[in-house]
Amino acid sequence: MNRKGIILAGGSGSRLFPSTKSISKQLVPIYDKPMIYYPLSTMMKAGISEVLIISTPDHISLFQNLLGDGSQFGINLYYEVQDYPGGLAQAFIIGESFIDSNPCCLILGDNIFLGAGLEELLISANNDTKNATIFSYRVSNPSRFGVIEFDENDNILGIEEKPKDPRSNYVVTGIYFYDSNVSKLAKELSPSPRGELEITDLNLKYIERGNIRLKKMSSGFTWLDTGTPESMMEASNFIYTLEKRQGRKISCPEEIALQKGLISKEEFENNLKDASGDYAEYLKTLL
Repeated sequence: MNRKGIILAGGSGSRLFPSTKSISKQLVPIYDKPMIYYPLSTMMKAGISEVLIISTPDHISLFQNLLGDGSQFGINLYYEVQDYPGGLAQAFIIGESFIDSNPCCLILGDNIFLGAGLEELLISANNDTKNATIFSYRVSNPSRFGVIEFDENDNILGIEEKPKDPRSNYVVTGIYFYDSNVSKLAKELSPSPRGELEITDLNLKYIERGNIRLKKMSSGFTWLDTGTPESMMEASNFIYTLEKRQGRKISCPEEIALQKGLISKEEFENNLKDASGDYAEYLKTLL
């Protein structure tokens, strides 16, 4: 079975008003590329080539105009509408026919993951089709997140959403790998007091079933949640600094496609024939 991928790029982006009054926040640039390029690159690094993008009725056509069918990246992109913000776990109900009883990966459209060894970590999770996998990251302010309680063998004991007294400093990040039962289990969830199907409740179901695994992201990795103006600025500055220091771009789907052999050099070159600007010039140097 091939794992399917979902990028959830919905939401009103209210914390970014007025920048998101007429555009999805996942289309706002993080330094030199649209925000959605980063989670899409993460999917591609994990080896996932069929990706569903879920967004609002007002914004879905904007993603289609930007990304098309994905052929320029050597992958297949599909699109579905989330009519109302019904929670992260709702993505598996909206995408049920796309998932089609395959294992699935969900990544939040405003999350950025970077670091040496990230690709290997993602591929190892992708290869485990019998279990769910969540990724943890150590933070100094865990009360803002879903906090993971685990034993000395990294077995997950529980997850508590935004606790006043967190039991660890390890929190759940915005990327999740699930088995082929995910849509069925999502449909069994009851809405939370805020009327949404919570991803934490879905993870708790997997804990009850005993087939969820924890992978810790070490301090060598970077996880950025870009949901506020401050965090977007920090992420843009971080990407700018890395790219300037390394002399290469970060999270370019075109480059990943070329490196993985998803497209040929001829296709790569042809896709760039009418492109201009710093981003396009960088890609052309890869030839």
